[in-house]
Amino acid sequence: MSDGRNASVIPFPFDDEGTNESSRSDIAEVIRMAEAIVFASAAPVSEKQLAERLPAGADVAATMRRLQEIYAPRGVNLLRIGDGWAFRTAGDLAFLMSRDTVQQKKMSRAALEVLAIIAYHQPVTRAEIEEIRGVETSKGTLDTLLETGWVRMRGRRKSPGRPVTYGTTEAFLDHFSLEELRDLPGIDELKGAGLLSGRMPANFSIPLPPVDADALSDDEDPLTDLDLEDLGLLTPRVTED
Repeated sequence: MSDGRNASVIPFPFDDEGTNESSRSDIAEVIRMAEAIVFASAAPVSEKQLAERLPAGADVAATMRRLQEIYAPRGVNLLRIGDGWAFRTAGDLAFLMSRDTVQQKKMSRAALEVLAIIAYHQPVTRAEIEEIRGVETSKGTLDTLLETGWVRMRGRRKSPGRPVTYGTTEAFLDHFSLEELRDLPGIDELKGAGLLSGRMPANFSIPLPPVDADALSDDEDPLTDLDLEDLGLLTPRVTED
């Protein structure tokens, strides 16, 4: 991977005629710093985190766009993943890494169906998933998806029984190379890939995923520590007599 030293010789699209050589040098240095921060991080780095570590007043958005352009033709690309940035192997070179990857267990058809429903319909409860699929969904299927890190428990529905709601994670976006949920394929793309029948009902539609996957909807309550204990996600607190 580049150490960023050649960034200063590349013209910057956000320079204006009044930008002097010193300013260009400063911009190049900010790009190098951003490159180092993202390169050293195992997880995508948010623009807020970058702003906290880059020099005060740095245009983080413009810096990352320029760095993305610099890496576009290379073997490693800078990708926007959710609210963060990360370096990933260029898509057309992924085959070079295949011999080094661990063979993953193939996901069941049921798990893929549930994952697709969660991705497009989130926030969604287990009962709602079953209604869409028309069959019962086993706890094991949901547990498998939770273990992959692609699905998470979001909150509880404000309805009788307060069922848990499910949604996707940033790891889901990362794995499927999506910047945001709205980059999920639409009906035409799914038909083109052979994943939907060409004879779908006239009123068939795919719901538009939320812009902010982390924000709770109006009919959701956040999970409390007691909820997490009940769901086995938090060790119960020991009280002394």
